[in-house]
Amino acid sequence: MNTYLRILSYAKPYRRYFPIYIVYTLLAIIFGLLNFTLLKPLFDVIFEQVEPASMERFLDKPSFSLSLDYFIHLFNYHFLQTAETSGKFGTLVYVCIIIVISVFLSNLFTYLSGVVLAEVRAEVIKKMRMGIFTQVTQMHIGFFSNERKGDLMSKITNDIQEVENMIVQSLKVVFKEPATIILYFSVLFMMSVKLTIFTILVIPISGAIIGGITKRLRKKAIESQESLGRIVNILDETIGGMRVIKAFGAQKYIQGKFDKETSFYSDVNVSMAKKNELASPISQFLGVSVVAGILVYGGSLVLSNTSELNASDFITYIIIFTQVLNPAKEISKAASSIQRGLASAERIFVVVETPSQIQNTDQPKLISEFKEAIQFQQVSFRYEKEEVLSDISFTLSKGKTIALVGPSGGGKSTIADLVPRFYDPSKGSITLDGVPLQAIEIRHLRKLMGIVTQESILFNDSVFNNIAFGLEGISQEKVIEAAKIANAHEFIVQLENGYETNIGERGSKLSGGQRQRLSIARAVLKNPPILILDEATSALDSNSEKLVQDALTKLMANRTTLVIAHRLSTIQHADEILVIQKGKIVQRGTHDSLSQTEGLYQQLSNIQSV
Repeated sequence: MNTYLRILSYAKPYRRYFPIYIVYTLLAIIFGLLNFTLLKPLFDVIFEQVEPASMERFLDKPSFSLSLDYFIHLFNYHFLQTAETSGKFGTLVYVCIIIVISVFLSNLFTYLSGVVLAEVRAEVIKKMRMGIFTQVTQMHIGFFSNERKGDLMSKITNDIQEVENMIVQSLKVVFKEPATIILYFSVLFMMSVKLTIFTILVIPISGAIIGGITKRLRKKAIESQESLGRIVNILDETIGGMRVIKAFGAQKYIQGKFDKETSFYSDVNVSMAKKNELASPISQFLGVSVVAGILVYGGSLVLSNTSELNASDFITYIIIFTQVLNPAKEISKAASSIQRGLASAERIFVVVETPSQIQNTDQPKLISEFKEAIQFQQVSFRYEKEEVLSDISFTLSKGKTIALVGPSGGGKSTIADLVPRFYDPSKGSITLDGVPLQAIEIRHLRKLMGIVTQESILFNDSVFNNIAFGLEGISQEKVIEAAKIANAHEFIVQLENGYETNIGERGSKLSGGQRQRLSIARAVLKNPPILILDEATSALDSNSEKLVQDALTKLMANRTTLVIAHRLSTIQHADEILVIQKGKIVQRGTHDSLSQTEGLYQQLSNIQSV
């Protein structure tokens, strides 16, 4: 119940729609009910059971009042007038016209209530989807190490879709269908108390049986959505890693993995379908059984003349009661959708409620420039149980370049990730101009930094939008100027649509060197005082590396730079080189001093010079 109420809380800004929805729904139910109550006068005409004595009080036209009695009196007044002037056939036509008008109005208000519900549903789903998407974009980097990307994608797409279906079904179950049953049973009570009490006996029995079925659906619904997330994850990995799959002949392996997961998903959904499909037949069977009981019990009373109902009343009663079965059946059918929706909502709220480990303080400091230095003071970092960094201390002064080198997995990238606060240190402190990073407003901190990584992070958009990414109001001239500095302008103008060319998903239409130069152009355009370069040339061929390295040299001019290097030849100009091994600084100095000192740096230098 708490989950459902939380879903409804997203609808608070749109609560103005609910009175309109309620009015439209009630009018649709009332006119729908009128369709069947009008059958009684129709049968009265057909079976010649209109008694003039009982209709005398309707000979005079009533004075207007907003009440049920007024409309009944008005109908019977015109009914009698038509009977006198047009006979039985005219009366039959009159009743049929009223029924057609009533059916039209019933369907009109049903349509209008559906439109209002669609607007509310669309806004609520948009708000929920934006809520989880915004939360995901604000999460710390470590969050994505524990979460499968496919599962997150499934929550934002498939789980939200299940919640959308649930909203439609639940609002009907919460208001429309119960209101329909209440109004219909009110009319049935007015027609015959004895028969209606008899029919009500089936409702608790049917509800208990269907309730037992729906309890079993929640667990299966959660399993179904989790499995769907794993399927999306396998698809994402397969499409992204197709070259590796084909190169290693792993098609059968990946197909088997996909088949295993889809089989599990299929089994879970078949199990859910069995339980879900059972609810509707049980509901219908119990309803028809009651109709048969009414026919036997009520029919015997009518035939023996011991009932307050005549033949036309009894037939009308049966028809109205059969209409009660439809909302009862809809409630049972909605059970599966509601359980799936609740299960999906719980998965969504787990993400929404997960706090980011990287947050601003209550009163963060706003900074607009970098003046002196970034300082690491005895910094250690532990990722879960594994210690990644231990007792790291160094100072990166303004305008200087510090290079991090060492074996893979030593902690170089972690050091770089600590500077823009992708992570916070487990021990020690990192300061910028003497201010702890945790005390600085995150966006202001990151505005001071430009990052170029080994893997060029580009988007399925135009060249222009990729270079100007995250910046507003940037002119074409500034983008071109940045591209020229990054040695990218020449190849860009040769593309089909120049700067408006779409580069495909992750820049797939470009070469590795071209993608890297676009990343550098993006950093140039941002014009940050601090640069973080994470092995920006390690994956390139010699020609591309030369162009990229030249672009990086231009980018690094007069800037403070922290660079992670694989090729030692690219960092010989660094003011200080830190050799990182197993999370510790094992050597430090300039290229010349380290090359002449026995140790890890000299070993790496000798290996690369062979």
